Amino acid sequence: MTTTEIKTNDRTATEATTVRPNMTTTTVTAATTTTPRLNFAKAAPKAFRAVIGLDAAAREGLDPALVELVQIRASHLNRCAYCLHMHTTDARKAGESEERLHMVALWQEADHFFTAREQSALALTDAVTRIGDAGVPDEVYDRAAAHFTEEELAHLLALIFTINTWNRIALSTAKRAGTDER
Repeated sequence: MTTTEIKTNDRTATEATTVRPNMTTTTVTAATTTTPRLNFAKAAPKAFRAVIGLDAAAREGLDPALVELVQIRASHLNRCAYCLHMHTTDARKAGESEERLHMVALWQEADHFFTAREQSALALTDAVTRIGDAGVPDEVYDRAAAHFTEEELAHLLALIFTINTWNRIALSTAKRAGTDER
């Protein structure tokens, strides 16, 4: 893989091009800022508290390890380093294994690391996070519905909505991975 960095003012744009034999070329450009942006919690405290409330309500009745796996997976998909760092750190503190943490990004290929229930939650996380690609296919929803009660499924969906919101807040306000500003 080749990487090119271009500096302009206080922003850095990184362009990564991946070339593999017999595969198409993919170029992803991500701009990161080195200057602080607004503090969302201070600028919109009611909105921030509402997201915190949804987050707390979503977790109710769900296994804390599953909560972290879902948050890690969505953060991978959304390319949110701030949330990925926070949730992998939290998962480690809660006793999650390094092996499983490394496999979340490729859970479909490493399904033996995860229970059928966890796999269904990760599949639902993928579909809801990438909802613009194909919606939430019936087979993905039905697979999750087979492993979760209706109430648990509603909480799981709320958790996925919440982490996607947190990812967007962190990315939009340029939160830096490793700062863990909660």
